[in-house]
Amino acid sequence: MKTADLVDSHDAEVAFCHLPFLSFGQISSFNGPIQTVKSFEDNVLLKAELSKPGNGRILVVDGGGSTRLAILGDIIAGIMHDNHWAGIIINGAIRDSEEVNAMEVAVRCLGTSPKKSAKTGDGQVGIPVSFGGVTFAPGHWVYVDADGVLVARKQLVLPEE
Repeated sequence: MKTADLVDSHDAEVAFCHLPFLSFGQISSFNGPIQTVKSFEDNVLLKAELSKPGNGRILVVDGGGSTRLAILGDIIAGIMHDNHWAGIIINGAIRDSEEVNAMEVAVRCLGTSPKKSAKTGDGQVGIPVSFGGVTFAPGHWVYVDADGVLVARKQLVLPEE
């Protein structure tokens, strides 16, 4: 489902996340219901969520916009894949970017860093998080492709041509 088509048909129902995301993984477009994690430079909660069944959901992670430390790498991306998450959007950085890029996953992030994250477990799960001018709430829907990231309160359907 193209984000441009969603805007054309549902402009009043979608919000555009205005951040310069980088795309990694072999899956270039994805959509699904949102689950959230908020954690600054720490990936314990992110890994714990991705270790649960994804059932086609998208994990949206508010990492505070930090690109100093990576909060996802190839091992956690593999966990995400194995547990059937449709994708991940990170307001932060990843590492092992070449390996992640070769995987059958969908990742959006702000940058890369070779430095690994802290492991304190600080943060929150399942709360609304805001970045890029939009709020991502658990149960809302996100739509992602090469043109950008859109958020809607519900699953959207394009009209028949």
